Amino acid sequence: MKIGFIGCGNMGSAMISGMLKKGLYKKDEIIVSNLTEEGSKRSKEKLGVVTTLDNREVVKNTKLVFLAVKPQFYEEVLNEVKDELTPEHTVVGIAPGKTLAWLEEKCGQPLKVVRMMPNTPAQVGEGMTGVCANEKVSAEELDQICEITNSFGRTEVVPERLMDAVGAVSGCSPAYVFMFVEAMADAAVAQGMPRKQAYQFAAQSVLGSAKMVLETGMHPGELKDMVCSPAGTTIEGVRILEQNGFRSAVFEALNGAAEKGKRM
Repeated sequence: MKIGFIGCGNMGSAMISGMLKKGLYKKDEIIVSNLTEEGSKRSKEKLGVVTTLDNREVVKNTKLVFLAVKPQFYEEVLNEVKDELTPEHTVVGIAPGKTLAWLEEKCGQPLKVVRMMPNTPAQVGEGMTGVCANEKVSAEELDQICEITNSFGRTEVVPERLMDAVGAVSGCSPAYVFMFVEAMADAAVAQGMPRKQAYQFAAQSVLGSAKMVLETGMHPGELKDMVCSPAGTTIEGVRILEQNGFRSAVFEALNGAAEKGKRM
């Protein structure tokens, strides 16, 4: 087996699904560990990969190991598997706040260590992932990691000092976008639109707007101005959003998330 996941929740499943869809790995080349028999059965049925209840089996059978458990379980898991780790292993953390130095220390020896911050749109192949690595990871090995993350979206290699910003602007922000879509749909429902249809209009508008930013290369402010006709409906809505601190609220939310990530 070539790649292992300790833990296989929503994010781990999304990553593995992307790899399989792109044909990067075969199902029998991936092993995942789960905490319970129920979880193991779910991973087997959903993904078709090799499963185990023993985290050490993942490390014994692969050289590329992803830690896909909650941040609060990282230390416990690394204590459990560190005797199985060798200098040939690459350990990849996907949790906020767990620095390269922290990961290497908890592994108990000098190792190749990578940090990445994916997000939940990886589940539909539209994830955004920030990646950084320690000096023991070669350029070729980093390319391999990026090939994996590109299988479920886009990737940017960043210096580690930016990983908390990555967590805020892409890791956390899907929740804020979902709130925005829900709020717009609620407003449409208040205007008489059926709810299912309201979600379609709101979600597709967000999707299309994001695509315009990525594909045109234009400044978001310039794209906004293209929609705002003089004395029109859009500029009136912009005025009300500004009046209610829309941009400031977003700014503070992302700053708060970044600061929280530094303390985890």
